Amino acid sequence: MEILVENVSQIFGAAPHQVVALDHVTHRFPSQKVTCILGPSGCGKSTLTQIIGGIEPCSAGQITIGDGRAGLGSQSVMMWQSLNLFPWRSVVENVAFGLEVAGVSKAERTEKGKKLLASVGLRGFHDHYPRQLSGGMRQRVALARALILERPILLMDEPFAALDAQTKIVMQEELIRIYEASKQTILFVTHAIDEAILLGDEIVVMTARPGRIKDVITVDLPRPRSQELVGTPEFGKLYKYILHLIREEVQNAMAQEDLAVAAS
Repeated sequence: MEILVENVSQIFGAAPHQVVALDHVTHRFPSQKVTCILGPSGCGKSTLTQIIGGIEPCSAGQITIGDGRAGLGSQSVMMWQSLNLFPWRSVVENVAFGLEVAGVSKAERTEKGKKLLASVGLRGFHDHYPRQLSGGMRQRVALARALILERPILLMDEPFAALDAQTKIVMQEELIRIYEASKQTILFVTHAIDEAILLGDEIVVMTARPGRIKDVITVDLPRPRSQELVGTPEFGKLYKYILHLIREEVQNAMAQEDLAVAAS
């Protein structure tokens, strides 16, 4: 399902202390593709994703989902960096929570939850509680909870940022596998250039605040992708180009912080 963002701006606060988080952002996110949104801290990546998901309204502009008949949030589900699992609920109860809210019977949602847990490598863990799982396993629970709703759009706000390097690799490969099977439209917010290249069909590079789109890069590397791709010349060339773009924006963001400190 395609997502059309037109002239979206987001302003927090009021003059003279207002903060422009996004400034006239326009982009057509292609249907059934993975778009990685990359940029320095504070550039509005998460804000844009939350606006698309209907979690917060924008100050100006318009978002159109598909043919325009679907409301914001009705066709998407968000996966956050903070997992927000319920510690008092079992793993399968966490996964099936969205179906419970939708009024699906306990038997049906439990069955679907168990099948989905098995598909992400957690067969037999349905009666465990989040505290009994490793960080990577909890991340799989959160992913299964998002997938069980079967929404055509999956919004992911730095979901693997807190994981150790090895677990992060496993989760990236798991997401690639799931995408190949489901062909959802995925927006994936990240700070990591290598992650964006491995996962994305396109990479939207954003400027330092106020967030604007600096460049859109098509990733022509063949799928399925794995860590072995990292050592190839094609990967290295793309990484070097994106690093140049990002380095400029990180330096701009740091200069903004220095000015803010000097003015305080």
